[in-house]
Amino acid sequence: MGVHSEIDRTPPAFIAAVEQVGRAVLRPEVVVDTMPAPQRIAPFAHAVSGDVLVGIPPGASGEELGTGRFILLHDPAGNDAWGGTFRCVTFARADVEPEMAADPALPTVGWSWLTDALDSHGGHYIAPSGSVTVVHTEGFGEMAPDGADAQIEVRASWTPSSDDMGAHISAWADLLCAIAGLPPLAPGVIPLQPRRRGTR
Repeated sequence: MGVHSEIDRTPPAFIAAVEQVGRAVLRPEVVVDTMPAPQRIAPFAHAVSGDVLVGIPPGASGEELGTGRFILLHDPAGNDAWGGTFRCVTFARADVEPEMAADPALPTVGWSWLTDALDSHGGHYIAPSGSVTVVHTEGFGEMAPDGADAQIEVRASWTPSSDDMGAHISAWADLLCAIAGLPPLAPGVIPLQPRRRGTR
């Protein structure tokens, strides 16, 4: 379920966490939108989708380079598998060059993009879990003119051990940009407030 309409039944900690997610500063290329959250994984859940769009102005329109989602789960009673009361669940996918997909180190690098982003934003965490999948597709016969393409997918979850949930969604946004091939922001550049879909 998403944020309850009956606010008095929604734990204050979850309300605060959702507000932190909404206020988080993200890279301008990431366009976010609230999406339906899974209802059976945890008593409370909040989810957003995100696309990496490159255009003028940044993020307003243009080519989609990557896509993903960020889900914040909360169980006030705690969850032994999580080791806490919150859990972040993320997904990120982007096309990559076939030559890059052929590099056996790419899955390890893809995972490091997530952990480095969490570290850089101060998103402390425990119990990380996830997978990095690289798919390389080659066309044959009548599909040979389509050539080759490849994708990378990062699926991950972790238990936040810091109070600021905004740091965790900011790290996810940086992961989206990294797998989409965008360079890191230059030192001193301040990201913008999250750009909602349909806004300019």
